[in-house]
Amino acid sequence: MKAFHGKQEIKDEYIKRLQDHHDADEIVKGVYWEDGKGCAVGCTLHSGDHKAYEVELGIPEVLARLEDSIFEGLSPKDAKEFPLNFLNAVNVGSDLSQVGDKFLHWLLVDPKHGVIKYATNKKVVQDVADLYESKINGEKINRDVWAAARVAAADTAAARAAAADAAAYGAARAAYGAAYGAARAAYGAAAYGAAVASGASTADAGYAATRLTQAEKLIELISYTIT
Repeated sequence: MKAFHGKQEIKDEYIKRLQDHHDADEIVKGVYWEDGKGCAVGCTLHSGDHKAYEVELGIPEVLARLEDSIFEGLSPKDAKEFPLNFLNAVNVGSDLSQVGDKFLHWLLVDPKHGVIKYATNKKVVQDVADLYESKINGEKINRDVWAAARVAAADTAAARAAAADAAAYGAARAAYGAAYGAARAAYGAAAYGAAVASGASTADAGYAATRLTQAEKLIELISYTIT
């Protein structure tokens, strides 16, 4: 799969669409596509079909899920800018197949922003992250191994009821074939980050700050991916 199917004119078409919605103040949270307004996915596709990112844009569904999840947690100001920043960062012809894996690995164990800092069961989080690292390095991982990691993460999340642990479960589900698991992982991380974000005066401010960090990281990973 190549971003924009290798065609600059496809990117130009969707950038113009988003720019028009941006300028008309039609990029809004809480709705996919309704009465000419919508969220990041809605204003990009004019629908809420995440899978259509692959058909129309040559962008993996998992990235549409991540974009959607992050968008809804941003401040209104940052949310309005994010869809254009996201799509502009994608290079025509890029292979984005590893971006989702790299983002989730970062989300789990980054020394500064990873949820492992706050997880009650750090081993479960690290185990899932290690599987992602192996996958990124080209190793073939048996589905049974992913399933075992998913079950362990699910058991920990259920027992601890902590968003940081739930993020590992969401990440394991994403790798197991459920693209929405990526969004669940990002949501779990952001929810926990809201409570611990340094310098945040309120939980809402912490949540938005965590989401902005995620947005910046996703854009960084996309923009570095050229071929």
